[in-house]
Amino acid sequence: MKNIYFYDTDIGKITIAEEEGFISHLLFGHEELPDSRVNETPLLKEAHKQIAEYLKGQRKSFDLPLSPSGTEFQQKVWKALTSIPYGTTVSYKDIAGKIGNEKACRAVGMANNRNPIALIIPCHRVIGKNGKLIGYGGGLDIKEYLLKLERDNL
Repeated sequence: MKNIYFYDTDIGKITIAEEEGFISHLLFGHEELPDSRVNETPLLKEAHKQIAEYLKGQRKSFDLPLSPSGTEFQQKVWKALTSIPYGTTVSYKDIAGKIGNEKACRAVGMANNRNPIALIIPCHRVIGKNGKLIGYGGGLDIKEYLLKLERDNL
């Protein structure tokens, strides 16, 4: 069973979920998850604290145990996303190359779209090869906000 809790942040409401001592989800909005109960655990409080610090420009990386559930390919993509430095952006093609499959740009985009721990696994740092912002679960306005926040706090 997952523990979930809902928080108000500078980018709106978010839902954070923990399962067996690992963060399993960070979703935008107030979202119920199957097989979950509302229970603010110490880990969820810590995740919220770190996110608040990040949104104030005081934190550049997260130190939380993560357990995103996905396919082997998605796991590779999400791991690659965690290596994108704060304040920088890369293309879908860059991530495809990093995981050893330069032709998998579309699949990388789909894995990015399925990232269950948005923000902490920084899928917002992936942009189109032409430099344009492309899709984000929280909306392009939040993606733009996060990228500006990072640029301003380098």
